[in-house]
Amino acid sequence: MSGPRPGHSNRRARPASVNRRSVPARDEVHRARPVRADGLGGEQVEGRHAILELLRGERRPVQRVLIADAQDPSPILDEIEREARRHHVPVQVVSMARVDREARTEGHQGVLAFARPVPTVMLDELLNVPNPFLLVGDGVTDPRNLGAMLRSAEGAGVTGVVLPRHRASRLSPTVTKTAAGAIEYLTFCDVGGIPAAIDVMNRAGLITVGLAGESPTSLYDLDLGSAPVALVVGGEERGLSVLARKRCAAVVAIPQAGRISSLNAGVAVSIAAFEVARQRRL
Repeated sequence: MSGPRPGHSNRRARPASVNRRSVPARDEVHRARPVRADGLGGEQVEGRHAILELLRGERRPVQRVLIADAQDPSPILDEIEREARRHHVPVQVVSMARVDREARTEGHQGVLAFARPVPTVMLDELLNVPNPFLLVGDGVTDPRNLGAMLRSAEGAGVTGVVLPRHRASRLSPTVTKTAAGAIEYLTFCDVGGIPAAIDVMNRAGLITVGLAGESPTSLYDLDLGSAPVALVVGGEERGLSVLARKRCAAVVAIPQAGRISSLNAGVAVSIAAFEVARQRRL
């Protein structure tokens, strides 16, 4: 391990208080099951909150953490060091220049981590949990939008995320940073084709709901609380693909009163996901 040991770093002294929170569980989803380690990435994690949740989540092995020296006092950096020590993860205190060289985003906040890829499961696994609530990405290519979608999905109680293997954003450092740790608590499935996956969901009894700003049907006119639901969102430029749109049981829009013709995809998913969560609570 290069640099001082985690407990003797040359960062400025900071309070050693610990404010651990309980880890939110998707017990039915994360219970022991075979997983696949190919496909979606997620090996390099950047940003303080994302790395803290990576360590707290205890979901995948972490090889090492890099922390830049001479940073201002920060309780979250202290907590990252404590969690790393608790899990026997090597911590290297290095120069900010080195962190800048190895980082793949501009917002790394002076800390990087390297871990095993995010594991994936088969689609059947997502469908076999009680009352599934899925988010399906149909060619989402903007990593910040995908990260924002995943952060909202975790907060709304989504039980699984379905992404295509090709022609879509992977779980890059930008995605993991924007998601702020949400990927550590979501269960992912990567599929060869989204339209075929939607067919499987329809046969399994899910209400497959596509989001499209030009649809005459309002999201708020649907009953989304009495059956399993899959929200399907398209790419930023083209929206839902033709085949995905045809496969969805319903295609809806979020009513708007302003002059802008459509919402950012990440914002649309957030609104729709929390509407599903609201109806499911009722």
